[in-house]
Amino acid sequence: MKRETLQKRVQIANDIMYYIYTHIDTNIDVNELSSDLNVSKFHMHRIFKDVFGRNIYESIKSIRLQKASNLLLTNQYSTITEVANLCGYSSQTSFIRAFKERFCMTPKEWRRGGYKEYSQKILEQSPKAMQSRAEFENMQPTIVKMAAMKSYYIRHHGYNAGIKQTWQKLQTWVFNNNLTNFKQIALFHDNPTITPLSECEYVACVVTDEKDIIASERLPKFKISEGVYAKFDLKGKDGDLLKFIHWVYHQWLPKSQYETTTKPSYAIYQKNSYLCDDNSFELSFYISIKF
Repeated sequence: MKRETLQKRVQIANDIMYYIYTHIDTNIDVNELSSDLNVSKFHMHRIFKDVFGRNIYESIKSIRLQKASNLLLTNQYSTITEVANLCGYSSQTSFIRAFKERFCMTPKEWRRGGYKEYSQKILEQSPKAMQSRAEFENMQPTIVKMAAMKSYYIRHHGYNAGIKQTWQKLQTWVFNNNLTNFKQIALFHDNPTITPLSECEYVACVVTDEKDIIASERLPKFKISEGVYAKFDLKGKDGDLLKFIHWVYHQWLPKSQYETTTKPSYAIYQKNSYLCDDNSFELSFYISIKF
């Protein structure tokens, strides 16, 4: 396959995935999507399956349930029906059936504490997170309004050691383009404390200065969402970040009286552990909130 053809296919697959994540609260019309991308429905399904290893409908269902499982434990003032609607389900019955099939418990059981055991098993998939002795109880965020940011990105499937190679590719691209004023951002489409680490979509992003005009055929682009966020400043080592995310979603958010949204959380690195010899990081973590 020609390099240009491969890049175009990856771009189409990424565009489809981005569309799903940003329209998860709507009735996603695959016919409309193929029309928007100017690709036949058959071709669109085949490309997506080749790149991501599962079909579009499976991905939509999985992402809806991931978002719903998160909102059920953070948005205490939303009813189960409201959570279902936020994640694109028009019928509470179909939502409950799909949720039970995925998590082996009803949304009500999940909300009443069933998520704790499920989440603990996921945390145990990361030996470094289990070894972490970091404490976050006294941390307090600042509330900020963030503008949208245009980013170049590489999507990485799984929350694992392979993320390092993804960041190294982005770093090579930064060096090749002689960039000096840019931000490195990790975007968490999925909450890695309630989504199995092997299924998480991690997105490594570079946001450049607006003055930098880069013609990039290798890297796709998208906007990181504007909005109101709780911002936490954090320093640590490998494993501490996953433990921190667990604390934010399971302890800080439920106690804070804030609710989160379907917008992904993200981290802006001041020091990127994946690109440092000592595996330590300095970052600001942003989680979308409403009151």
